Amino acid sequence: MAEDSELPQGQSAYRRLLDEIRNGTLPPGTRLRETDLAERLGISRTPVREAIRQLEADGLVAHLPRQGATIRSLDHAEVVELYEMRAVLEGTAARLAARAASDIELAELAALNADLARAPAGPQAREVNRQFHRMLLEAARNRFLLKSMSALQKTLLILGPTTLADPLRASAAVAEHADILAALQARDGAAAETAMRSHVDAALSARIRGMRDRELPMEDDL
Repeated sequence: MAEDSELPQGQSAYRRLLDEIRNGTLPPGTRLRETDLAERLGISRTPVREAIRQLEADGLVAHLPRQGATIRSLDHAEVVELYEMRAVLEGTAARLAARAASDIELAELAALNADLARAPAGPQAREVNRQFHRMLLEAARNRFLLKSMSALQKTLLILGPTTLADPLRASAAVAEHADILAALQARDGAAAETAMRSHVDAALSARIRGMRDRELPMEDDL
């Protein structure tokens, strides 16, 4: 991308690796070998090492015995804790946005939710959903909330593929967004926070179901 080409190599490598964690190219448990990454990215090992250090500072990479730098895995309890914090932060954002969002921002949120309703389940739905949540956070007009949520979202990247790959979940998310929007348009902060917390709880339930399904043995193993 042109934007990445203008960045220092370490930052460009960091962005590339973040994208690969987000889209599942680098799933949890993947070893990050400096030599292999440098060759694949077409850069020296020094900026790759810098990028790995940044990912480690973000909590996305851990150093494991006899393996070295590895994409972190999250256990069930950590996933629940992440979503609990997401409910707190985004619920607060929805409450603040009910007071501070402009009519233009509310109209744009409605347009994004309409786009989500039309988007095919999967990466495209994930991107539209990301834009919806980002705009709502910005509409809250609280830079410290934005900063806290940004840090949390990086950790959420470890979870891998979006739950919106399931058409039923994608459809449910549109309906949940509509409830949030109705509260925002009514300037009802308490209702907006409640609707957002319900939305995050539903997302957590979908995530846990997905984790459970991946852990189930194949029929041949029974």
